[in-house]
Amino acid sequence: MHTVGWDWGGQTHSVTVLDEQGSKAARWTLPHTEAGITGTLRRLSTYGDPAELPVAIETSKGLVVDRLLAAGHPVVAIHPGAFNAMRPRWGASRAKTDNADSFMLADLLRTDGRHLRILAPTETATLELQALSRQRSDLVAARTSLTNQLRALLEAHWPGATRLFRQIEAQISLAFLDRFPTPQAAATLTPAKLDAFLRRHSYTGGKSGAELLDRLKAAPKPASRVSPEVVTTLVNVQVGQVRAIVAAIKSLEAAITQVLEAHPYAALFRALPRVGTVNLAQIIGEIGPMLERGLNPDQLAAEVGMAPVTQASGKVHTVGFRHAANRAARKALTHFADNSRHDNLWAAELYRRARERGKRHPQTVRILGRGWLRVMHACFRDGTPYDPALHQARHHILARVTPA
Repeated sequence: MHTVGWDWGGQTHSVTVLDEQGSKAARWTLPHTEAGITGTLRRLSTYGDPAELPVAIETSKGLVVDRLLAAGHPVVAIHPGAFNAMRPRWGASRAKTDNADSFMLADLLRTDGRHLRILAPTETATLELQALSRQRSDLVAARTSLTNQLRALLEAHWPGATRLFRQIEAQISLAFLDRFPTPQAAATLTPAKLDAFLRRHSYTGGKSGAELLDRLKAAPKPASRVSPEVVTTLVNVQVGQVRAIVAAIKSLEAAITQVLEAHPYAALFRALPRVGTVNLAQIIGEIGPMLERGLNPDQLAAEVGMAPVTQASGKVHTVGFRHAANRAARKALTHFADNSRHDNLWAAELYRRARERGKRHPQTVRILGRGWLRVMHACFRDGTPYDPALHQARHHILARVTPA
């Protein structure tokens, strides 16, 4: 059986094909174009059925991986760090070229393929949730940045506007800045006028116009020498950016809800304690592909970053934080695990015991995350939706037979 090594790049790729004895059957470079990729897939098919022609590559995602999987090739993702550590087996110089890398990837697959995991195509609906959730996370981070910029702008030129409402990105706050972008524009405000403004914009904060006006008067007066006209322009531009990104996030959340309703895994995990729509989508989108690959609970914990890394050699024994993990999955699971302990007796008890053993909060949340991964794995394996009552009943039975 032939093996293929694919060294990918932004503009060009290098491909090497080896036979069973490790002799080079072919090597070529292709441009990152449709013609280049299509031609390479066609050329690879001359060496056998794509299902019998595995390809090693230093990434687990991206256009090239998707095209290889769609063509039917078994794809083996090699972690760049692990691959770099193996370079001495092909020479002590650690020299690096694209052609040499594609050869070494093919040779590694030929000699160690049985120890390497083959990527499996992820369910389309799972990929959609993953893409939507990740873009929402990116936009939330951008919203935070834009909101901080707006707050800094107002602190310099219009401090009172930052004291009125709890969230500066709220629609009522943005509407206020549209109408009163400078202190001069709000100079003639009265409690009655402010009450009328609040009614027009369906304000639900529970504060009267008089109370909010007192907040404005109590705020420090700006000492800015920038003209009101320029401040108006600055505030209008920044408010427009914040409003646009808030609307984009809402649009993504609506799409997430729609995809989630039709996803087959949603019924399995919807009853998890305190898991909201967005967090459920993140869990399915990030952890779902690992469940589909058939990982056991320990492998899941390692890939999600819930398991520590142990290093033992001679008298040295250390246990450290796992940095090599799916960070998006870790963030989604830790958020859920931390929330779950406030609404689930089993999670609260597991958290309490770990804290009593001297674990810090982040460590304890990861311990709790490992426990929830086992629950999710069992639900996925058996095709049984999570049942809080059944889970709690089993917890009580185990608590009676297991010492604290």
